[in-house]
Order: sequence, then structure tokens, then C-alpha cells
Amino acid sequence: MNHSNRPRAFLCRRFTPAVEAALHERFILSINDDDSILAPARIVALAQGCEVLFVSATESVTAEVIAALAPTLRIVATLSVGHDHIDLAAAREAGVQVLHTPDVLSDACAEIALMLLLNACRRGFEADRLVRSGAWQGWAPTQLLGVGLVGKRLGIFGMGRIGRAIAHRAQAFGLAIHYHNRSRLEPALEAGATYHPTLEAMLAHSDILMIAAPGAPALKGVFNAQRLGRLPRGAVVVNISRGDLVDDEALIAALQSGQVRGAGLDVFANEPRVHPGYRDLDNVFLSPHIGSATHETRDAMGWLLIDGIAALQSGRAPDNLLR
Repeated sequence: MNHSNRPRAFLCRRFTPAVEAALHERFILSINDDDSILAPARIVALAQGCEVLFVSATESVTAEVIAALAPTLRIVATLSVGHDHIDLAAAREAGVQVLHTPDVLSDACAEIALMLLLNACRRGFEADRLVRSGAWQGWAPTQLLGVGLVGKRLGIFGMGRIGRAIAHRAQAFGLAIHYHNRSRLEPALEAGATYHPTLEAMLAHSDILMIAAPGAPALKGVFNAQRLGRLPRGAVVVNISRGDLVDDEALIAALQSGQVRGAGLDVFANEPRVHPGYRDLDNVFLSPHIGSATHETRDAMGWLLIDGIAALQSGRAPDNLLR
């Protein structure tokens, strides 16, 4: 590609080496070298004159950012499925097209969901600490008793691609799948799962609650004390969606009271400022937003954005274009 024909682009976070090499070939690329999370004002300062802005879920692409980078900015490409960090209405108004990365991370996220579920049910944090600390005195009949999965009911909130990938794996563990979605799936996608038309109805049938819905402002705090109270006592809660769907104070109280037996959390409100109450609890397994963190998946996400931009440049609308 002729150097003069390459569009200018700014990379807000470091991508995998293979993807960054491909970006350098295709763009006159500026990079946030230290990989820090950039505030909107810093994005504006560093991305002036760029046609393409590469972001992730950690950057807020507000109406002010879009207005400040217009009219040069043509494309925002986010290394995420979720897009609640981007003002899509402002982007449309400014003629800025937005790409995201659905599909390619479903398997990786489902694997982490099962990691969280197993650790929450089988007391993984406590077990690791017991051995690592040197305090383990040997096997005992009642030591670290957890909850088995066979015959239990897994309630999945959000049966999109990731939710269905979780359900497929969970069935192999002997879990019965229940779900709530905005609309019921067709039988082939439902794969024998039980549909509940309301979230409240599903919660009553959830020995394990799996939160897998896309983040949306309307869902903020949806899992409050009242809804957590609808779970069977001793239920397990897993969240791989967005942290702000859960009322932290309510979940911490439920973990302390035994209403919720254990939790596995990969996402948090106000990341990375995790609510300190979680750190004091033995019955919660915490991971640092690593749902899609495999070499294969992050490469695939990057290439999906690169291919999407190439499609837009040739006048085609790629499948990962947000409309």
C-alpha cells in the first residue's frame, strides 16, 4: 500500500503483536505506548487528525470526543462486543461508523464463565489459599464442601451467542438450562432450555445465576437486593457481562448472609476500582475482566476490525458494523 494513501489512525490500547504489525502496514499509526486507560480529553488530544480510532471497552467515546475529532474521524473500531462506552447516536449524527467484535470471543468468554462457575461452586479461592499458605493439614471428610452441579438449574440472563455457548458447555456438567431473554429463541437455538418470560420467574428457578446479557444503561443495577432475594437460598451468582448490572452492596450483603452461597465475578462496576467489600469475602472468586483473554481470540478480534475497515473502505457494510 502506498504510504500516502494510508489513513491516519490512533490506537488507544496495545493490541496483540500480530494485529499491531498488520495495523502498521495499513495505517499511519500512532499508539498509546504505555497502554494506560485514557480519559476522553487525552483521546481528543492524541487522536487529532485521525480517520480511524481504535478503542476497547475501557475508553469512553463520548459525544464530546466525537465532536472534537470530527470531521476527520470516519471510523471508531472497538475491541469488544459491548458498545455502551460509545455514544452511537452522536456517531451516527457525525457520520462516524462504528465497528465491534461479536462472535469471535464467544467461546473464550464461555470458558471463563465455566471457570468462574466451578470456582464459585467448589470454593476455588479458599482451596488455593489453603494449600498455598501452608495451612493445609491433609484430607478431611468435611473439608471445603462445595455444591455439585449435576441436576442443578442454571439460569442464564441473556441467551445471545455467549449465553448459548455457556449453555452448551454447562449441559455437559449435568446442569438444566433455564433462561430469560428479551424474546424467546427458536427451538433449534434453545436446545432444550426452559424459557421464562420474566427475569423474576427465571430467578426462582436458578440454583446458579449466570449474567451474560450485553451491557446497557437500562440494565444498570438490575440485580438488586430484591431480585437477588428471589433466588433460592444458597444460590451461586456468576457475572461475565458488565459490572454495573449488579448492585455491589446488595450482592455483598447476600454473600455475607448466605442468601448467595458464592459468586464468580470477571467484571465490576467502576473497573478497576473494585468494591473493597469483595476483597474481605472468602466465598467470591474474582478475575480481572479476562473473558476474551486468549491469544487466539484477541488476534481474531483485531482481524475482525481490520477486515471490517477494509470492507467499509471498499463501500461494503461488514457484519460487525453497528447500525
